[in-house]
Amino acid sequence: MLVELKVQNFAIIDNIHIQFGPGLNILSGETGAGKSVLLRSLALLMGAKGSVESIRAGQHQASVEGFFDLSGRKDLLARLDELGIEVEERMLIVRRVLSGEKSRVYLNGVLATLGTLRELVSPLVEVSSGFVPLIEMTGQHESRSLLQKSYHLDLLDQYTGSFDLRHIFDGKFAAWKDLQREIGEFEERAKTQAQRGDFLKYQRDEIVALQLSPGQDAEIESELKRMKNAAKLGGFLEMAEEILDGREYSLLQGLARVVSRAQELHSLDPGLSSRVEGFAEAKERIEQGLFELRAYGKNLEGDPQRMEELETRLSQLRKLQKKFGSRIEEILHHLQSIETELSQLENADEHLRELNTQAEKLRGDLHQLASQLHERRQNGAKLLADSVNDELRELNMKGVRFHVEIHRMDSLTSTGFSDVEFQTQPSLSSPKYALAKVASGGELSRILLSLKRVVGTGKYPRTYLFDEVDTGVSGQTAEKVGKKLHSIAQKQQVICVTHLPQVAAYGDIHFFIEKEAPASTKTSVSMNVRRLGKKERIEEIARLISGQKVTSTSRAHAEVLLKQAQA
Repeated sequence: MLVELKVQNFAIIDNIHIQFGPGLNILSGETGAGKSVLLRSLALLMGAKGSVESIRAGQHQASVEGFFDLSGRKDLLARLDELGIEVEERMLIVRRVLSGEKSRVYLNGVLATLGTLRELVSPLVEVSSGFVPLIEMTGQHESRSLLQKSYHLDLLDQYTGSFDLRHIFDGKFAAWKDLQREIGEFEERAKTQAQRGDFLKYQRDEIVALQLSPGQDAEIESELKRMKNAAKLGGFLEMAEEILDGREYSLLQGLARVVSRAQELHSLDPGLSSRVEGFAEAKERIEQGLFELRAYGKNLEGDPQRMEELETRLSQLRKLQKKFGSRIEEILHHLQSIETELSQLENADEHLRELNTQAEKLRGDLHQLASQLHERRQNGAKLLADSVNDELRELNMKGVRFHVEIHRMDSLTSTGFSDVEFQTQPSLSSPKYALAKVASGGELSRILLSLKRVVGTGKYPRTYLFDEVDTGVSGQTAEKVGKKLHSIAQKQQVICVTHLPQVAAYGDIHFFIEKEAPASTKTSVSMNVRRLGKKERIEEIARLISGQKVTSTSRAHAEVLLKQAQA
């Protein structure tokens, strides 16, 4: 629901702030007061292209800001979450800024594109886009939805209760298209399969030949470093051997003498032995360490052949790391990917047969679903047309006939087999035409009004904006238009621009649009919109009845109209 509208420096608008409400919101005013300007500003919220020519004279930029209550619109709340746009208290703020440089779109303060705005606020196709419009506008400024054949199909499916079946069809159709794409890519790859297989086998053999294991490169580097520094390490071992167990005098010999002499003196003082126990332990640990050093020394001898083997292996490993990853784990992961792809290539024919079998089954399901959809649409087309024509007759369009043309196509499309188009017949003697060719803004509004009365307004709340819905009607017909608008407004927000008192009387809220004269020669004409109170509303409806001069008779008539409408 459109809760608020703020417009600044747009055409003749200086600064207006409108707070709309639920139900039927009426907009009225004198001819030339600026109703069309207000509608143009609303069109910007729906994604219409902006123009610098719309900026108020003497200003550098214009802005239009709409506040939408998204209660009941979990579809749009989910989409905004996907886009990373935060929503507080279920409120979406759409802001359009026009300047000499460029036009900008903001959604809750986040810079966005016109495409995203149109997707959220006013998508052309409800079912395939996945979103129901926030605003649906018809009239002289906006009638694109009703002129789109895809929208005709949506309305017919809604009328026949086919949306659930349509969603099943959409899901299977998307899966079928994905399979078709996968099959095409697979067949394209199959053309170079042999060459690709040879290349992968070469890479696999290159990796397998090295018999890699995690950490192997570090082990090779460590062994090479040890072998290259064998002389230094050997010198250390000789030094350690001489100090610890030399021929003339060594640490081990000294410790052995200390321990032996202490044992000889044990009889003189038993406590002495406990004092030298640490020396005995030290002697054992040194002997063990010396044993390990000697074992280490045996493996320290330089082996030129072994060193060459290690250097060759390390060089091969470095080449693999440049190709497939700096870590051995990455190379092994790449090997696994190669094995998987080789397995797929080796079983390509079987896999392709499986894909084609799946695609053929999906195609069969789609044909069955499309046939069911077409049958429902065909059965509902005449019923929908008859019901709409009944509504149109009540709206003083007795000579006009509404038709739902439906044909079965030979090939399957994203919506099935059905080609659906709404057409009108100006008179019984004239041929049928597409709505875009013959319907005026007022006629389109009344046709949409009739369709919404017959089809319903769907499960998601939205705002309907009717412009010129009352063109060419008066009297009882105008009253019926008001009743129908009020009926729709029980479930959805309706904003209606009208010049008929019978329609205005049914409004829940009434706004008056007026043009204000400039305060001085330095300022220009501006537009103002104000919400009418009870007495002001009587005066405005009386003006709509009698023109500029309000009389006691027109005022009394206005009171009667309001009383009847609110009864």
